[in-house]
Amino acid sequence: MSPEKSVGAPPWVFRSTIHWSFRVLILAFVLGLMIFWGIDGFDVTDFHKDFRTKFDGKAVKSFSFKNHPDSTVLDVSSSFNLTILEIPAEIRPIKPLNKVNATGKPPDPVSLKWVSAELDPDYSVNLLARWMAPGGDPCKDSATEDIFIQGLDNLDRNIELSTGDIHEYVIQTLDSSGKPRCFGGDYFETDLSGESWKSRPPIIDFGNGSYSFSLQVHPDFTGVYNLTIILLFRHYQGLKFSPERFAVDRVLRVFPITFKNSKASSKLPEIGHCKNSDYDRNIWAGRWTRHGKNEDCQISNDGRYRCLKPDYPCKHPWCYGSLGSVESNGWVYSTHCSFKLFDSESAWNCLNNRWLFFWGDSNHCDTIRNMLNFVLNVESGIIPRLFDMNITNPSNSSQSVRITSVFNGHYNHTGNYQGLNSLYNDDYRGYLKNYFSGETVPDTLIMNSGLHDGVYWPNLRKFVKGAHDAAAFWSEVLAGVRRRNVAVPVVIYRTTVATGGYARRLVFNPNKMEAFNGVFVDKLRQFGLIDHVVDHFDMTYPWHYDNRCNDGVHYGRAPAKMRWRDGGIGHQYFVDVMLCHVLLNVMCST
Repeated sequence: MSPEKSVGAPPWVFRSTIHWSFRVLILAFVLGLMIFWGIDGFDVTDFHKDFRTKFDGKAVKSFSFKNHPDSTVLDVSSSFNLTILEIPAEIRPIKPLNKVNATGKPPDPVSLKWVSAELDPDYSVNLLARWMAPGGDPCKDSATEDIFIQGLDNLDRNIELSTGDIHEYVIQTLDSSGKPRCFGGDYFETDLSGESWKSRPPIIDFGNGSYSFSLQVHPDFTGVYNLTIILLFRHYQGLKFSPERFAVDRVLRVFPITFKNSKASSKLPEIGHCKNSDYDRNIWAGRWTRHGKNEDCQISNDGRYRCLKPDYPCKHPWCYGSLGSVESNGWVYSTHCSFKLFDSESAWNCLNNRWLFFWGDSNHCDTIRNMLNFVLNVESGIIPRLFDMNITNPSNSSQSVRITSVFNGHYNHTGNYQGLNSLYNDDYRGYLKNYFSGETVPDTLIMNSGLHDGVYWPNLRKFVKGAHDAAAFWSEVLAGVRRRNVAVPVVIYRTTVATGGYARRLVFNPNKMEAFNGVFVDKLRQFGLIDHVVDHFDMTYPWHYDNRCNDGVHYGRAPAKMRWRDGGIGHQYFVDVMLCHVLLNVMCST
């Protein structure tokens, strides 16, 4: 019988065969490591604390949110009481890095860049994938009830930011228990408003429960601002066929922020006058700035606001021409470039002998009327849904322009709520093709769709198919023009408005309209159809929180000294007048 094997010593006991000097070395190393950890305050649990946020679990109170009566600042009529517990240490906003200067000479100005937004090159595919993505995890299946913003929520002092720089922040969505969510699709409305500045900070959805947004103010516009963040819809619920009952419409944060000019020698590139290539961008990230104000301006009997003299000048570089002609009491829109504000003579010189073809919803009718009345000095009343007319310059009978408009809300122009689906009607398709079948075709095709699509299409998947088929139809129409060796129209896509006030919760809400804009632009680009984009969604966004500048779905209704939807007398119409000038900039740059 073989002898039993001896039981080995535990592995943590040093064997006698190991040299004593090696034992000392090991013990010294362990002791030193423990001392180092103690000095550095290392604790494994610190990793968890840095990312843990706990709220009191109470829902944020609902707000009555509206633009100030003079449309300069936002008014939040009630206050909220949000208790934040165990907030992580302050994390500063991301700022551009400055190079160290060790030469003793004055540093060269740091070249900054303007904030911008981009459309995903595979927008439709990726949006569909996220919309269809399954849940299954608690952090995905939970609902967003609150948010935490590093660098803003955890500050115990007034927020001051430097002008010129891009300040980027991250929103982490939280469920009712304060735990982070890991699913995207929430729709936040963001607004940055000051006395002379209104913009929508661009927001990016990472798809994992976190979102980023960027703040930037030009050094010419120092002062106190309000950053407002509203949760309008959770997880793609704004894209539903009947989304109103899912609307949250809750103001989650209002941060007063002071923007100051810094001592650092930073310089933003000057905004240039828009040129042809500037309209290649699919998404704009502009702002409205104010360069004059008549405190005593009153509505006139014809419903107009002639607050500044017609020849009140623009301020370089924010616009060129007469700012008073927009009738905005000093407000003007600019984006990655700035626009010329046309007088009637320069507008007629541009449009003379042209044929403009509008295809879209009834906002086109308002824009045509406003272009005639406010820019071309042609008295015009209501523009019908089907419109085709040669218009002569009242000051120069040798100049004329042909304007055609075909409604796309329904294949029967007296109907509604079809949108792109109208193109499945044979007679309607033939009616459109007829305008492009001769030896003379329109010089410019201005397209739009969205509001009626928001009512018709039952889900995102079906709209993507409808947008693809619509783009294929227009591709076929323009291919036929090319085959006849006729000059193909310049195609401009004008994005759908950000619906305002009460309409923010309805079937054509901003969440759905922004998605539909992206899908249709994506499909038109795939077919190589559009030459230029005018982002009217971005132009209207800062004014969409109430109905002062819109009736919910139109921003260009004719001026009238009558009771408006919000209860006031008259309404603001300058947003659509600005669009008229932007469209002229595009058409006259070619």
